[in-house]
Amino acid sequence: MQVSVETTSPIERRMTIAVPADQIEQEVEKRLQQTAKTVRINGFRPGKVPAKVVKNRYGKGIRQEVVGEVMRNSYVEAITKEEISPVGYPKFEPKNIEDGKDLEFVAVFEVYPEIKVSDLSAIQLEQPEAEIKDKDIKNMIDVLQRQHGTLKSVKRKSKNKDLLTLDYVGYMDGEAFQGGTGKDQKITLGSNQMIPGFEKGLVGSKAGESVELELTFPEDYGNEELAGKDVKFEVDVKVVEDTVLPEMNEEFFTKYGVNCTTEEDFKAEVTNNMGRELKQAVTGKLKQQIIDALVASNDVNVPASMLDEEINKMKQEAISQFGGDQKMDLSQLPSELFKDQAETRIKTGLLFAALVKENELAADAEKVDAKIQELAVSYESPEEVISWYGKPENRAQIEALVVEESVVDLVVSKAKVKKKKMSYEDAVKPAEPKAAEA
Repeated sequence: MQVSVETTSPIERRMTIAVPADQIEQEVEKRLQQTAKTVRINGFRPGKVPAKVVKNRYGKGIRQEVVGEVMRNSYVEAITKEEISPVGYPKFEPKNIEDGKDLEFVAVFEVYPEIKVSDLSAIQLEQPEAEIKDKDIKNMIDVLQRQHGTLKSVKRKSKNKDLLTLDYVGYMDGEAFQGGTGKDQKITLGSNQMIPGFEKGLVGSKAGESVELELTFPEDYGNEELAGKDVKFEVDVKVVEDTVLPEMNEEFFTKYGVNCTTEEDFKAEVTNNMGRELKQAVTGKLKQQIIDALVASNDVNVPASMLDEEINKMKQEAISQFGGDQKMDLSQLPSELFKDQAETRIKTGLLFAALVKENELAADAEKVDAKIQELAVSYESPEEVISWYGKPENRAQIEALVVEESVVDLVVSKAKVKKKKMSYEDAVKPAEPKAAEA
């Protein structure tokens, strides 16, 4: 077998492979003989069909089958010999498949890009610094209570955290605009569901009152026709409801899987959970900054096969997230919706992998055990979680997470890091990527 490899782009290769004719002919003859022993043709006894008849009837199909198998097997043998790691499946281009002549074909395929990560010391990061204050704990417990509270209509003036039922119509230049009308719309004051000023303008209103709001849509509003525009809303307040909070007792504590009897113990458990959430949020914000910086400062060629695979994966995630039919044809979702984010995901994975390889990072066993313990304490039965991660295939998930954290630690240790003080509430808000999102 003769092999030659041509580099047609940083990530594409054309491999020309030649296979001796006798290798093909021997395999074709072998299969013709096997077929002759089992085939049934009218006028001939089983096993007595003349070789010429078998070849005339089945020879072409058998040869196509053999050529296809030889191309696949020769390709695998060739990439192994040449020590090439392809991405995805190759495209075969036959050059010569005539009977009695050497088989010659081209395999076109992609390879993983060679990546040399740019200087990490040039990266600038902002590391959030926040502490959990008493007011944060009080707010969190209030949120937990409200999740199990009961609503009660009130006649008083509305205030933040009240639930209002509204009818409203929005006007721009004196005409009602599309999407600006709501009927029996339920809005919690202070939740920032609506554009700035809408909820604030309804504080102090009562059921049965009409309120007129003169507002301006944000400059970065998603609908370009409304972004930055002055509008007027006519709002009818139909119902104002307050939330009656449940008592802080054992029955309430168990709703959150907390086995305690006193409010102080529950408060301590809530504080511990908030601490874990804060730690994860800070790490998440740093990681997102690192991803944005690495993607922006490194030119990475993304193999088309990897991009297609990631887009299909994201389509399936979207269908699952929004409760769609799992048998839905993925082609019904436009690939362009997912392309930018898929490219970012792939580039991130390749860049992280390059840093892992370059710095010989590995999952430290003690760190893996500590991470499993950290995850387990947030569950009602920690011992079951620890046991589940005891299986090698499940432990591998945590090992990958620990390696990823090692990459973050590496970049932080080399980058220019500036501490940024912020409130607990701002610190735990999800990190927003600069890279384009679907």
